[in-house]
Amino acid sequence: MTTPRPIVRSSRVLAVVLATGTLLTTAACSDADDSTSAGSETGAAAVAQTESPTSTDTSSPGPVLSETGARNALITAADLEGDWTQVDKPQQWRDSLLVGQVDVAAFLNGKSDAADCQQLIDSLYDETLLGTPSGASALNGFEQGDSRLLYQVAAYQQADLDKSMKSLQSLPDTCDQFTVTGGDNGDRTVQVVEMELPEEGDARQGMTVTVKGDSGGESVTLTLDVAVVRIGADAITVTNGGLGGAGHDATKAAVQQGTQRLKDVLAGGTPTPTPSGIE
Repeated sequence: MTTPRPIVRSSRVLAVVLATGTLLTTAACSDADDSTSAGSETGAAAVAQTESPTSTDTSSPGPVLSETGARNALITAADLEGDWTQVDKPQQWRDSLLVGQVDVAAFLNGKSDAADCQQLIDSLYDETLLGTPSGASALNGFEQGDSRLLYQVAAYQQADLDKSMKSLQSLPDTCDQFTVTGGDNGDRTVQVVEMELPEEGDARQGMTVTVKGDSGGESVTLTLDVAVVRIGADAITVTNGGLGGAGHDATKAAVQQGTQRLKDVLAGGTPTPTPSGIE
């Protein structure tokens, strides 16, 4: 009977396999370190625009808009058609806005019998058209002749934003015509007509609001475009117009340019400056 010989070859093969695996693991760790180092600069730029969500709510998985991102997402005068100039402290317009001899702030101060219509009047030239932002918010204001354009970028709670959007979409029907009373300007008649906006964002609503009455013994008509575009839990709002009517082209330009700027910010980038003299 022949005695079996030791299985040496299998042991040698196993040793080679283990050694090779160790080398591959070491190389993979080295590559991962290099990749992390190379991407650090890009990651830092994205953090400046957005913040990582801290909530476990899976219904809002997107990036959280930061204050820096909100400011970078604001449009500039170059984004608008016409000879618009940026102004200081537009957040004070609701309290004091004098256009020519007309005190627009006082002209809009009044009461309506319907709560939804009252909310609309109270939020014109204000920062609460969609309610109070829950996160970052930034504002710009522009003027051209007797027209004023207020532009806002803000973050909201998703459920609150959806509710506000739904309410705005009903206003051309529920508040198509109503009366504002009180203040120093007597009765003012308000009309709300739906306005078509460019197909931007996840949802949108546009309307033209006309307020007719007397101011200082003179007949006054204030016409304003109101536009809102939602992107996730963030939104842009535009109020544009004045005593000579509302420039729809400027409103639509603000919507188009502003939506793209906010998208760029949410993607972790910085919007490129708009060339002067854009058409």
